[in-house]
Amino acid sequence: MDRLWTPWRYAYITKTAPTRPGVPEALDAWPGPQSGEHDCVFCNMIHAVDYAVANGMAREEAEREALIVSRGATTFLCLNRYPYSTGHVMVVPYAHTDSLASLAPETAQEMMATAQRVEAMLRSVYRPQGLNFGLNLGEAAGAGVAAHLHLHALPRWSGDTNFMTVTAETRVLPEMLETTWQRLRDCVQADTD
Repeated sequence: MDRLWTPWRYAYITKTAPTRPGVPEALDAWPGPQSGEHDCVFCNMIHAVDYAVANGMAREEAEREALIVSRGATTFLCLNRYPYSTGHVMVVPYAHTDSLASLAPETAQEMMATAQRVEAMLRSVYRPQGLNFGLNLGEAAGAGVAAHLHLHALPRWSGDTNFMTVTAETRVLPEMLETTWQRLRDCVQADTD
């Protein structure tokens, strides 16, 4: 019998992830969250990156560690650390809210404009046969992070689902997250040049 090792998923499956979600080991110097801040994976991610940059780490290095692909005025784009497919990204508002209706109009507009760019980027980099975009509002709707709204974008290919997800709670991904980050980051930078 062949074995497929996915040790990076163990913390996720057993819910033993780090006590400060969203803060990778390389950014662990961040002292937060501070009083009044949310202990939220997305808020922590942004604060830890900003702290690292303010304390001398190169922005690209800090964003790579947090898997942030790009940042806008009111939203940012990051990889899903536990992806359903290669290229699984999320558009996340900086505002900590669980409601699409409560987003400021400019944030909602930037989310959709970013989603449009993400579609073009994923089609260019991965050449998928389809794409899924979705919001899960609330835990009952399937939101893994119910307190902070985020829009998922996943490239899809015919036949990309298999028995592994159903029987073994394991996803088969042909590319490391670091490679995905670099490919998408290069695409974003080429688009802004």
